[in-house]
Amino acid sequence: MLDIGAIVDGKYKILNQIGRGGMSIVYLAMNERANKQWAIKEVRKDGTQDFAFVHQGLIVEMEMLKRLRHPYLPTIIDVIDLEDSFLIVMDYIEGIPFCKALEEYGPLPQEHVIEWAKQLCEVLGYLHSRPIPIIYRDMKPDNIMLKPDGSITLIDFGIAREYKSYALQDTRALGTQGYAAPEQFGGQGQTDARTDIYGLGATLYHLVTGQNPAKPPYEVFPIRHWNATLSQGLEKIIWKCVQKNPNERYQSCAEIQYDLEHFQELDSRYSLQQKLRLLSFLGMFFFAVIFSLTAVWAYHTEISIVTQKYNDYIEAAKSGATASEQFAYFEKALQLMPGEERAYLELVDKLYLKDDILTTAEDQQLRALLIRRTNTGKTYEEELRENVSGYEKLAYQLGIAYFYSYEEHGNKALSAKWLTVAANASTLDTRKVQRASKLGRIAEYYARLGIESKSGDNNINYAEYWKDLCEVTKGDITAFDNTTTALMVYQEMVYQIYVNALKFEQAGISKEELQRQLNEIKKHFNEDIDVDSLQETDRIKQLAEQLNRNISRAQRVLKKEKCDE
Repeated sequence: MLDIGAIVDGKYKILNQIGRGGMSIVYLAMNERANKQWAIKEVRKDGTQDFAFVHQGLIVEMEMLKRLRHPYLPTIIDVIDLEDSFLIVMDYIEGIPFCKALEEYGPLPQEHVIEWAKQLCEVLGYLHSRPIPIIYRDMKPDNIMLKPDGSITLIDFGIAREYKSYALQDTRALGTQGYAAPEQFGGQGQTDARTDIYGLGATLYHLVTGQNPAKPPYEVFPIRHWNATLSQGLEKIIWKCVQKNPNERYQSCAEIQYDLEHFQELDSRYSLQQKLRLLSFLGMFFFAVIFSLTAVWAYHTEISIVTQKYNDYIEAAKSGATASEQFAYFEKALQLMPGEERAYLELVDKLYLKDDILTTAEDQQLRALLIRRTNTGKTYEEELRENVSGYEKLAYQLGIAYFYSYEEHGNKALSAKWLTVAANASTLDTRKVQRASKLGRIAEYYARLGIESKSGDNNINYAEYWKDLCEVTKGDITAFDNTTTALMVYQEMVYQIYVNALKFEQAGISKEELQRQLNEIKKHFNEDIDVDSLQETDRIKQLAEQLNRNISRAQRVLKKEKCDE
């Protein structure tokens, strides 16, 4: 054990012990030079059986976290390999693990659990959407920290693993009984994103019922078995997560997140309320007809006033001094006319994508708006969906934003819903419909990249994938989109050549064709993109520089393969 008051590595002063696990002790430490607190996780070499394996797990955990950047994940600061122990210095997460909250308060309020579940879906979705997907495998209340501001942090990546496309099953059976999916214990193929979905469901079950699935009889029951006042919609979501057959679970965290945002619509009581509203409406219909003629003039006058006020709010938002002030005006506009598209489009374009990055916080803010209810009982999204043209315009805009700009690098899974709407649009420009359709197919490829069927065959048809990529990059993109979109489209093609050149060749795409496409992108970059536009924002300059770097990397890959021949 480290002594309280000891100085580690000449800079970290041990203040006190804040946690203890089966293999490690966690301390609160102060970097006196920087006047900042950190957490130090110590694993002693002489107190751990099979330390070589544990050490390897720690190295894996450290390397994973070093590459990850997400508001719900800790950051690795330092690694210290001492003679008798191994130390990992990381962010100090102020708060308590959910296991302690359960001990102190018992079952937690379902409305809070739903919000925490959305945050967990976001961070798991982030891990699963990495170029090499990361499977967490240890979801349980002990490994989720609840911070004072109500947000969460996912900790302890000791048994996380990268998904290996060539593996038939995991190397070792690891996980906590009760929270771990059946496939974690071997014999059912390797673990994947659906494994974490099982652990998420078991964790939500524990949080909302107070019943620990890690204790006998190690089973999860429908949550209303314990508390009949809980939502039937939430019960359906959790029950689908914890199915023993992975194919019967949700297939992605994006699917869960959508249902969590609409959980009341899964509740049979919601359907009853809707029927009662309908009967009430029909009862009032007769009286409405009597007064309809005299109301026409007043109605049109009111609409004119509301429309003018709506437009005034949008203009005020565009000239707001701060982001919060801008959002407040957009929010007022949407409260007036949630079925009109202009405020949504301006909100995304002028505020969220002002820096060409759609952040997690902005995504959450937008989702909260779309599920907000009007006095008619409909959500804002439902109101807008009745405006077919407006809804399809927003769907295209959001599909592109999620695909390319979410947290800088894009999130293909989150783009899928909106791209599907845009691909089936009846009012959008034909080129936008075609682009949405192709990008939607690429999003599907991302979901399947690296995932093999049980027979060992890869689910990706790389010849078809190549064809779709070529279609998306064809022509002068800047003629009907913008410079940022063009650079991102080219970046996608170049990156795939860089990482999957060999698989494209195995699918029958020649090196000459790969090189020709690289040359074509360089030509578009030099001829179609206005050089002055590259100085518009740091984001555009960064994309241009990154594209040039990746073109060089892709060319080196192709040349290396030629040399290998």
